[in-house]
Amino acid sequence: MIYDIKHVTLYEYGSAVTYSNCALRLLPREGPGQVVFASSLDIEPKPERTAERACFFGNRVTWITIETAHRELKVSTVTSVEIQREPTPEPSSTVPWERVRDLAFATPSLDPDAPGHYLHPSRFVPLHEPATLYAAESFPTGRPVLQGAVELMGRIRREFRYDPKATVVSTPLSEAFAKRHGVCQDFAHIMISGLRGLGLPARYVSGYIRTIPPPGKKRLEGADATHAWVSVWCGPATGWVGLDPTNDIMIGDDHIILAKGRDYADISPVAGIILGSKEQDVDVKVDVIPRGE
Repeated sequence: MIYDIKHVTLYEYGSAVTYSNCALRLLPREGPGQVVFASSLDIEPKPERTAERACFFGNRVTWITIETAHRELKVSTVTSVEIQREPTPEPSSTVPWERVRDLAFATPSLDPDAPGHYLHPSRFVPLHEPATLYAAESFPTGRPVLQGAVELMGRIRREFRYDPKATVVSTPLSEAFAKRHGVCQDFAHIMISGLRGLGLPARYVSGYIRTIPPPGKKRLEGADATHAWVSVWCGPATGWVGLDPTNDIMIGDDHIILAKGRDYADISPVAGIILGSKEQDVDVKVDVIPRGE
């Protein structure tokens, strides 16, 4: 499947911003099953300085500095990506979760994909005992690790309600867990916290998901959105497997990866410093269009 993706982020400030220094993570990364054919980034007003590099986790980061006074900042990306992922493993064929836990803590590797980086608390994902106890219900003794993770994903989908008004980016994980309401970011963080509490490596993944309009309806321009899900390490033989607790599905050809990290802080699409305004409104429009539609 080949996708053409257009992502537009518009910031409108309450007063003029005289200086802006930002890190943008808006260009999809290459990886197994994902090939980036082309990508472009357009910024208004034009930055005085721009530099791109890969961060430790392999994500594409574009650093920009704007010194021209402005009331709006518009960031647009256009990307073409081919997705052809390997079939997902049979959950019952994976090794017992206790074995995965022991292997993860014993790993000597410090490579970006090494499980050791994703075992411990991080900025947005503290170890939260209620989340650990909640996850533990899906992991009785000897259960195959992916089978337990899939059940946990399904329970989150059934028992938590998607509600974009219930939380904001800074809402603590403990509050989102107690409310049982939130968005994809909250569900991913809660699942990661529960898995890490059991000693299982889990990481945060940001990207896009293909949406299909109802029969007879046209695709609405700008109606798609960024998305977030979880990747769990299932041992050296199986590796990392993606799970989407918002939709209760395993990651396949409908998901496009932007970035990976320990939590949202590692992969925030736009982060940085601005001088000159306390107030801002943000509007995001995304189109994920399969080639040929």
